Amino acid sequence: MKSLIAAGVLLSLSILNAPATPQDDAFQKIARDYIEQYLQSNPEDATELGDHRFDSQLTDYSPDARAKDLATQKESRDKLNAIDGSQLTGPNNIDFRILKENIDYQIFRAEELKEADWNPLVYMQSLANSLYLLVARDFAPAEKRIPNLRQRMEGIPHVITQAKANLQHPPRVHTETAIEQTQGAINLVREGLSPVLDRAPQMKKELTPLQEKTAAALEDYKKWLQNDLLPRSDGDFRLGADKFRKKLRFALASDLSMEEIMKRAQADLQQTQTAIYETGLPLYKKYFPNADDKTLADKHAVTAAVLDKLAEQHPDDATVVSYAQKILGEATDFVKQHNLVTIPSVPLDVIAMPEFKRGVAIAYCDSPGPVDKNGKTFFAVAPTPTDWSKERKESFFREYNNYMIRDLTVHEAMPGHYLQLAHANEFSAPTLVRAIFRSGTFIEGWAVYTEQLMAEQGYGGPEVKMQQLKMRLRAIANAILDQSIHAGNMNEKEAMDLMMKQTFQQEGEAVAKWKRARLTSAQLSTYFVGATEHLDLRAAEEKKLGRDFDLKKYNDQGISYGSPPVKFVRELMGL
Repeated sequence: MKSLIAAGVLLSLSILNAPATPQDDAFQKIARDYIEQYLQSNPEDATELGDHRFDSQLTDYSPDARAKDLATQKESRDKLNAIDGSQLTGPNNIDFRILKENIDYQIFRAEELKEADWNPLVYMQSLANSLYLLVARDFAPAEKRIPNLRQRMEGIPHVITQAKANLQHPPRVHTETAIEQTQGAINLVREGLSPVLDRAPQMKKELTPLQEKTAAALEDYKKWLQNDLLPRSDGDFRLGADKFRKKLRFALASDLSMEEIMKRAQADLQQTQTAIYETGLPLYKKYFPNADDKTLADKHAVTAAVLDKLAEQHPDDATVVSYAQKILGEATDFVKQHNLVTIPSVPLDVIAMPEFKRGVAIAYCDSPGPVDKNGKTFFAVAPTPTDWSKERKESFFREYNNYMIRDLTVHEAMPGHYLQLAHANEFSAPTLVRAIFRSGTFIEGWAVYTEQLMAEQGYGGPEVKMQQLKMRLRAIANAILDQSIHAGNMNEKEAMDLMMKQTFQQEGEAVAKWKRARLTSAQLSTYFVGATEHLDLRAAEEKKLGRDFDLKKYNDQGISYGSPPVKFVRELMGL
């Protein structure tokens, strides 16, 4: 609550800087009321955003609650439709449109997608993430968080009852994944709460019976998923062209059409395949000086061999955290020396990734929610899980080698997510619309854009550029997969060929991505579309200013408006 008050003070100060119109006042009241209702209806989201007033509550998935929420969405839409957006001043003009688009998206999800009826993964937000969010960040003393853990655990059996009543015929892959994730929730309840519980031994002792009761309820739910829901999980994992088109428009909030995204992705695939070959060819000649012309002309073989050679230099469990810390300093110095963008004063702590989050990626940026103005930002770096074999550890670190860690440090931290989100948290407006309904396309797009920005400036030499281009190919493949699966009929073989033969992904990575692409829709497109929009924006500014173009000034301005859809940044920059 303190964080909301602090944010309110900042927002109030900004209001004083520009005279508000009656339309501004009306919009701000609608926005405040809507956000309050949204946070109450989605308490797990509120926790993640940094508003801890609802930390003891869980989402109500009953038909009555969902109908009430839909009615609230439509009522808010009607109120917004009565506002003359052209009369709004300052940030309100953009935030009005962001809120309208978000409400339309929520209505589409409620009326057409209806995921609570067919997607068991929806319920994991309450069954697992609700607890994890109370453990993951030290936003309050353990003594204050543990009572909320208790109340959320007490509410889990009710959520399970609602899930059993709602779920009908999910796609099989969704139920299979829900079974896996429910086991993860059981492990979290039994073992993963220790970081908080160990700080209050007496409260921990009192909570132990409830932990076991909650774990038993989840065990029962897992059996129900296996024995009841799985046999009738005959739904289609493909969203279908009509629903995918609508969802893509809402989720990306982009001016690019579905067809334009595919056209550009396919063109960029060929261009990037050529670029990674041309970057790798001099390295190949250095590593294999006796290669003949026929070998040198094999683009795929040359690229794959160079990537394989670069993978030989990698850290291990004992060195990975200190190595990442060193690389973070290196990247920060590079940004300063090349005057690329203003570095925020907000501290960034490098930490070892918690054990229960290891084994997926080497690193991630853990930024505070946009409402939590005083939270710390962590750059979490992963040693491998302790139960992994020597061979699996070696494979993991070959993928996340010295050069890939440089590229990922750029993406996750400097000047990617950490830097951009720190700047975004400095933006203030009369409402919290832009803070709460952040654009994932803008955020992920910026991080991918900065990978290219740093490579263009020579960061890490051709070895790091190879990793950047490999990641670029991955982003392109993501967008093609997303659309080809949900609006088309791409099968597993076609998907695996795209990933392994055309974009140099390892089999394990490709298998996991095929699964993710069936479980989600419209999310995998955010990386490519966001980066494309950021690059288009920079090109427009360069064309407009010519020789007067200033890269640092452009980058600073581009991330000075919070994290809205890129189309609104284009408008704000007069492009």
